[in-house]
Amino acid sequence: MSSHPTSRTLMLVVAHPDDDAFGIAGSVALHGDEPVFRFVLIHATDGAAGQIAPEVDATPATLGVVRRLEAQRAWKAHGRVPDRHVWLGYDDGALARADFGALVSTIRSLLLDERPDVVFTFGPDGITGHPDHIVVGHATDVAFASLAGDGGRGLKRLLHAAIKQSAWERINRARIRAGMSPWDPTLVYHFRGIPDELIDIRVDTRAVVEHVVDGIAEHRSQRLSLFEGPVTRQTWLSIASREYFVQAWPPRERGLPLLKDIFEGLE
Repeated sequence: MSSHPTSRTLMLVVAHPDDDAFGIAGSVALHGDEPVFRFVLIHATDGAAGQIAPEVDATPATLGVVRRLEAQRAWKAHGRVPDRHVWLGYDDGALARADFGALVSTIRSLLLDERPDVVFTFGPDGITGHPDHIVVGHATDVAFASLAGDGGRGLKRLLHAAIKQSAWERINRARIRAGMSPWDPTLVYHFRGIPDELIDIRVDTRAVVEHVVDGIAEHRSQRLSLFEGPVTRQTWLSIASREYFVQAWPPRERGLPLLKDIFEGLE
């Protein structure tokens, strides 16, 4: 029997455009040319309540449309557009007030329809503590848990976005040297680190890192947060040269060697 996969489906479930621009875009690019690879992207909102960089032709009324277009351009720049892209249509900044059961049901239906091998979302920290991130991540976890191990195909691995603590500390030191306030993990919109020993997967994305950063740069309306202070393109090239993940399901024994790919060991 051949050990080669007949399909590899990855589903990303995130809150806003640009949530998907860093953290896993490199892994998508690494597998993008594989005939068996299918890429499904789910956005809960269109980010209409986000910031607007001065040079961007947008208003609060049009920002959602602008950010949808930015997301399309970003994935072209990343090197692999989604095979399926679903906008759930929730209001940006309001997921915590939405019907949680309905959100779980919608995500569950998409999981059933696609039966992805790997699902990527936010962990309990939401990376930045953003309530939308936390809610969509929790809803995805609940939906995934209701199906995992049901005997059907797919649903082999649930991943949470992660910034390794040691990398977080290194970036924070650079912020301080540049005269910026350090990230405070008790504040919303400030990045959080994950203890290094809790990381399960480390992917070397240097071969595609230019594509990753090109895609990040397409989120022009959000430039002030993505490229603030010392976070230049060169900094992003360094940050995006590795991707780190926590494997939320199935749990891995601590102390095992890190996996090197999001699909490793699933065939």
